[in-house]
Amino acid sequence: MTKIDQSYIQDKFVEYCKVNTRSDEQSTAVPTTPGQVDLLKIIEKELEKLGLKDISFSEEDSYLVGKLSSTTNKEVTPIGFVAHVDTADFNSENIRPQVHKNYDGKDISLKEGRILSTSEFPSLNKHIGETLITADGSTLLGADDKAGIAGLLGMLKFLKENSSIEHGDVWVAFGPDEEIGKGAARFNVKRFPVEFAYTLDNGDPGDIAFETFNAAAATVDFHGTVVHPGEAYGLMVNAALMASEFIQGLPASEVPENSRDFDGYFMILSNIGNVDHAEIQLIIRDFDTNSFEQKKKLVTGLVGKLNQKYGLNRVSLKMHDQYRSPGDLIKQHPYVVNLVLHAYKTLGLKPKVIPFRGGTDGDFISEKGIPTPNLFNGGANFHGPYEYVTTESMALLAKTLVEIAKQHVLLNNHRDESPLKRKY
Repeated sequence: MTKIDQSYIQDKFVEYCKVNTRSDEQSTAVPTTPGQVDLLKIIEKELEKLGLKDISFSEEDSYLVGKLSSTTNKEVTPIGFVAHVDTADFNSENIRPQVHKNYDGKDISLKEGRILSTSEFPSLNKHIGETLITADGSTLLGADDKAGIAGLLGMLKFLKENSSIEHGDVWVAFGPDEEIGKGAARFNVKRFPVEFAYTLDNGDPGDIAFETFNAAAATVDFHGTVVHPGEAYGLMVNAALMASEFIQGLPASEVPENSRDFDGYFMILSNIGNVDHAEIQLIIRDFDTNSFEQKKKLVTGLVGKLNQKYGLNRVSLKMHDQYRSPGDLIKQHPYVVNLVLHAYKTLGLKPKVIPFRGGTDGDFISEKGIPTPNLFNGGANFHGPYEYVTTESMALLAKTLVEIAKQHVLLNNHRDESPLKRKY
């Protein structure tokens, strides 16, 4: 049996990092930047070389999908894996990956006076002796999520070369604009006929996140009445003070800087105004769906109280949901998580159920009816010049995905439906 091809994974990763796929929140194009299509077309050719079937790219949602056909006669439901091609809002022009073989734990000097050191980034100590890949210090690297892409391709190559390993249909999907929350919202999941799936976005080996934030955004407008301060008695209504009163009505302790793990929060993004007009922009986050709804009701209630106090239509509110946690759906299908935990233990990985304090493509895909937790891609320091990943971490991801596919055949008809317990 051939082994996971680490050289292949490393080569694909370095190649893909050099393609500028930074997404653009201000763009209305689909996808928001042309470099994402460039990379998707490159991956499409790679899927053809790997012998996948039903490969298709849709200009409507800009998702690339394909299927590695089943090698078993057993009845096994199809599973899927998802990775995104875009990178975050940091310089992504002329990325030059640096390959540091047999990393010795010493400081690495990068451009612009930046130093990648174990004293500042102690997680590097876990990778001494491995092949460390960084950017040159002037750009991000793109491990989020090109490490996930490379590991996924490594899994496909291994299973293709070891056809004696039994697995069901394995579908893969590569999508755009994850970093700005637009890509998976457009994904036509009818093109992705799986029972459940996994995103491969951030995290350490052994991590699994099946709960993310429920998320909403709100804009609150305050309309005052301007009167000369010498004649203001009973007449002036100060919009800036109304905005301050609104903020004081929010729980002072429920802010990002006081929250961690499964804690939710309110975050004031901006507070701009004067006597005549003020505007507050805020976001609301909570893992628990009921608590999330209560947070939104609190905001609505504060607006209502201010209108009662200062006069009708003094304060207006625009609020919308941004994404929903997949936790409620996934808890109804514990096998999706238990399968991964079993695969981790089989490989000797220490399972760690963690909260994902953000959003993933899995939020949108789960909302469309496909339970989709997040696994890991093995990188670190995402979205900036200190980003890194090791070849060995990406190979471990490939090995893990192989094990999940194998265990799905073994466990599919003997599902452990024991309830999941949240771990703090």
